[in-house]
Amino acid sequence: MATYHVENFGCRATQADGAAIERQLLERGLRRAGAPAEAEVVVLNTCTVTASADHDARAAIRRIHRENPEAQILVTGCYAQRAPEELVKLPGVSRVIGNSHKHELASYLRQSGRHSNFLPLAQVGASEQPDVIVGDIFAHTELMAAPVFVADSNGKTRPNLKVQDGCNNRCSFCIIPYVRGRSRSLKLEHVLREVGALAASGYREIVLSGINLGRWGRELTPRTNFAAMLRAILERTAVEKLRISSVEAMDWTNELIGLVASSPCICKHAHVPLQSGSDKILRKMHRRYRPWHYADRIERIRAAMPDAAIGADVMVGFPGETDDDFEQTRALIERLPFTYLHVFTYSSRPGTPSASMPDQLPVEIARERNRALRELAAQKKRAFMESFVGREVEAITLTHFDGEYTEALTDNYLKLRVHGQHPANRRLLATIEAQRQDYVTGSSSGLPIRT
Repeated sequence: MATYHVENFGCRATQADGAAIERQLLERGLRRAGAPAEAEVVVLNTCTVTASADHDARAAIRRIHRENPEAQILVTGCYAQRAPEELVKLPGVSRVIGNSHKHELASYLRQSGRHSNFLPLAQVGASEQPDVIVGDIFAHTELMAAPVFVADSNGKTRPNLKVQDGCNNRCSFCIIPYVRGRSRSLKLEHVLREVGALAASGYREIVLSGINLGRWGRELTPRTNFAAMLRAILERTAVEKLRISSVEAMDWTNELIGLVASSPCICKHAHVPLQSGSDKILRKMHRRYRPWHYADRIERIRAAMPDAAIGADVMVGFPGETDDDFEQTRALIERLPFTYLHVFTYSSRPGTPSASMPDQLPVEIARERNRALRELAAQKKRAFMESFVGREVEAITLTHFDGEYTEALTDNYLKLRVHGQHPANRRLLATIEAQRQDYVTGSSSGLPIRT
């Protein structure tokens, strides 16, 4: 039986795509290998949101080919869709398969007559060139995704279910709409089927993900919305807990805020991309909100959910960002009740409007601004963690950390180390005892719980 390994880069939607790819390979009769060096087929599911993401993918390809020169290396994902000609030149790459064809990746494995049914790259022949399978991503009008991976979960306790793909926004810095296509939603009956299958398999927390998740249902017939999907899941499946990944500020409607706040089955966690606190920079980014609109949404979320985790993506170093623009961003972040931030330094992406904008900032300035926001974010995160010392929280166990602790994640997104050995994929109550550098410790204060 041939063996495979899938390596994912990037966002939660990419992680969900990787799970679907694994399901394809298992259904073709392949068996998971413990590491890339042990696999006959290695799939790299790439990201291209920054130049650093591209670099990481190329480095991984070179490393895998060096350690396992006979493996078929299939490169897929966003980088594969954007620049297949760059990837196909790298030694060891067998095929480059764009997002346009990722849902049928397993059908592009090289065949042989051997018992494994797959031919090591060294036996393909020097004259056979790697293939590029990339089509028009904008031709896709439906979400072309395989069902999520259920059986043999590889130790994952919080599976990602991608219910939306693509984006109709055209932020001036972002390449993702060009490699993911238009916004497409998984039909409600398919969402319910996949959530039901995951719940029946014993998963106790499911993460709903997408590229522009809050736009789910807008292009379906009849037109619907994200809050309606959440209600249907809660009413028609046995899911114990849902966690919502990133949702844009304009999609955090009063209806959605009220539903998340009132349901015990939805984690109290809101990730709301900000990018900048400067009105001028937001306009140059082609973002669809102003700083005061964004602040209003965050304040409404905090008022409805006093203990919720609230996070944001923030970009520094956008072309033309002055000291004053950065100070507006820093001041807004300081004022708002964030509990964590993902801070990114602007990375010029070929083909995006911002790549040709004047006043590109020196990288040294951008890095210093990145450092300043990370320090501010760390202060806010520590204060949030400290506020829970002595309090009881709900959490799901992940994996054993060491002989003393079990790793867990709280309902409101705190990394928790619980004293003692607890099985993975168990929801429990724990009392927080202390705050450490980037996590809290505690003791289980009761038996495992169910919703």
